[in-house]
Amino acid sequence: MAKKEIPPDTSQRLDKWLWAARFYKMRSLAVEAINGGKVHLNNNRVKPSRTIKPDDVLTISKPPYEHVITVLGLSKQRRPAPEAQQLYVESEDSIAKREKLHQEIKNQPLGFRHDKGRPNKRDRRHIIKFTRKE
Repeated sequence: MAKKEIPPDTSQRLDKWLWAARFYKMRSLAVEAINGGKVHLNNNRVKPSRTIKPDDVLTISKPPYEHVITVLGLSKQRRPAPEAQQLYVESEDSIAKREKLHQEIKNQPLGFRHDKGRPNKRDRRHIIKFTRKE
């Protein structure tokens, strides 16, 4: 069985494309995200070496946001951000969801949040100062 040859200009490795499109600063971070299940191609979990082509749909999860994009072009090199943005188009639903989530996060009240683990030295000082007031 002969392996099907794909012309070099019509496909590209997923990790290289994510790096070239500026979703990740380094290819190693792109590989880590793909292996961690943060990137899906056409609603399927894939490996970093998977080749992509124009019109593929990628779902990229960068908590708390999720991008649903369609690949428009390929680039072998990492180019400036305006050029990198020409490689894909984000769906309208994805943009609306991200904007809504951004507004919800922005409107959350500021204050003591317990999501970061143990309090640091500055937080402890604030807690002690608050509890010792009479």
